[in-house]
Amino acid sequence: MVGQRVVVRRVVAGETGPSGGPAQTDVLGTCESWTDTSLAVRREDGELVEIALADVVAGKPVPPRPSVHHRLPAEEADRLAAPGWSPLEQERLGGWLLRASAGFSSRGCSVLALGDPGVPLDEAVTRVEQWYAARSLPARAHVLPGSPAAGALEAAGWSAYETTLLMLASLARVVRRLDAPRVEVVETDVVDAAWLATDERSRSFGEAARAVLEAGEVTFATVRDGTGAVVARGRGTVHGDWCGVSGLWTREDHRGRGLSRAVVGALLERGAERGATTTYLQVVAANTGAQRLYERLGWSEHHRYDYLEAPRRRASD
Repeated sequence: MVGQRVVVRRVVAGETGPSGGPAQTDVLGTCESWTDTSLAVRREDGELVEIALADVVAGKPVPPRPSVHHRLPAEEADRLAAPGWSPLEQERLGGWLLRASAGFSSRGCSVLALGDPGVPLDEAVTRVEQWYAARSLPARAHVLPGSPAAGALEAAGWSAYETTLLMLASLARVVRRLDAPRVEVVETDVVDAAWLATDERSRSFGEAARAVLEAGEVTFATVRDGTGAVVARGRGTVHGDWCGVSGLWTREDHRGRGLSRAVVGALLERGAERGATTTYLQVVAANTGAQRLYERLGWSEHHRYDYLEAPRRRASD
C-alpha cells in the first residue's frame, strides 16, 4: 500500500465512541511507509500521521481524488499551455497557430494544429508546408491523435516522430509533496553562461534559444556548487493562473539528493506569488523515469499529443 491513496480507520486512544466502545476515526491520504509496528499516512493538507498497527481497525486503497484539471478537454489544455513556450515568430491560420524559432525545439517550430484552420484541411496542409519551406524549416505539427487535423496531415504523408504527455496538477498539491532539502537556489530572469554550460541544445541555437527561453514572465532556478557551476536547474513560466515547469536537470554526480525538488519548489513559489494555481509540464512519452518522478510529486497525465513531420520533398516537387 506504500505510495497509494488509502483510508485507514484507527482507534482514538482514551476516547469513547457513541456506542460506548473506543472512539474511531478515519485517516485519508497517501501511505508513505509501513513497518512492523506502524504506518504513516500523508494527509492531503500535508500533515503526516503516524498510526500504530495495533490501533488499526481497517484500511483499504481508494481511487485518486478527481481533479478539476482533468475535466479540461485536451484541445483547451494544449491551448492554455502554449504561452509557456513563445516562438520567435507566429501566425494564425484560423484556429491553428504556425510557430517558428530558427529550428529551436519542436514546441517552437511546429504548427499547433488544433480546431478549425478556417480553410479546407487539404489547403491548410499545403499552406503549412509552404510557410515552413519559406523559412527553410521542416514542416512539423502538434496534433491530437485521432483529430481531423491529424488525419489530414497523415493522409498527406506526414508521420509521427515523437509522442509527448501533458501532465497537470494543482500547484498546492505539488508543493505539499516536495519535502525539498534546504539548499540555496539562485533565481534569475535570464539565461546565463553557467546555465548554458549544462544545456548543449540551447547553446547550439544561440540567440534564438535564448529569446524563446527568456520570453514571458519567466524564472530560471539553479543550484550551484562552490565553483559556481550549475548542478541542478529548471525553468518556470507564469501565464494566467498556470505555471509551466521545463528544463529540469540534475548533474549525474548530484542526483538522489533532492536538488530537483528544491528547484521545483523555488519555481512554484514564484508561480504562487504571481497568482498561479495550476502547474503543468510536458515530457516525452519515452522518458518513463521522468514521468514516475513527476507522478510522485503530484502531477498526472492529462493527455498525449503527437508531433508529426512532413515528408521531405524533392526540389522539383
